[in-house]
Amino acid sequence: MYPWMFYWAPHLNLPGSGSVNQRVEPNTSWFFGAIPPSAGDGRIEQKAFEVASYGRQLGLITEVLLDIAEKVAPPSPEGQASLRRLTEVQARIAAVKEMDASAILADIEALVTRLKQRAGASYPQLRERIEQALRDPAV
Repeated sequence: MYPWMFYWAPHLNLPGSGSVNQRVEPNTSWFFGAIPPSAGDGRIEQKAFEVASYGRQLGLITEVLLDIAEKVAPPSPEGQASLRRLTEVQARIAAVKEMDASAILADIEALVTRLKQRAGASYPQLRERIEQALRDPAV
């Protein structure tokens, strides 16, 4: 082909060539946008979720309900059965949280062991930083 005719040369892109930029940021607005209009406003739901997740909200409601049920038992057999199931659900959720905490502790112990092996002479200073982080008040 003649160099002065490059303007008329065909431009061909095979799959995987050309512009392959892709946006990888997750879009999670679908969850709140999927709330039916009759159920509420998705934007307000998202803001409320940022204050406290649905799980945290349900946990607080469950704690209050079980506290009230200790003082005043449900009169009907169905209510008593539901209260037993709710108590069981709360216990199972507490067990899941405990198992997760145990797994996190095992990870921390493994990381501290690796730190001891790799830090060498600087380990005492690093240990002091870890102890300081443990002394700071939790969130």
